[in-house]
Amino acid sequence: MADEEAKVKTEGNVINLVVKDQTGNEVHFKVKMKTRLEKVFNAYCNKKGVDTASVRFLFDGNRAKPDSTPEALGMEDGDVLDCVIEQVGGCSCA
Repeated sequence: MADEEAKVKTEGNVINLVVKDQTGNEVHFKVKMKTRLEKVFNAYCNKKGVDTASVRFLFDGNRAKPDSTPEALGMEDGDVLDCVIEQVGGCSCA
């Protein structure tokens, strides 16, 4: 019965998101479906002590924009946002 109650809560307007960094560390957030991801990004960066301008967040391999919402991206309960350090360059053009 407790499992059914948990499903009802997450099926509504709140989901659990996981933000995972490059080393595999995870931070879990409960987020409303209409909340801008910028709030999640800022909370994660504050918790980890990193500048929001130095990291990028990816969902299903695509960059997640701060003004996006979980609803707009089709996120479901337990989905993972990957957090990667921004890298400039990388082209070895000849």
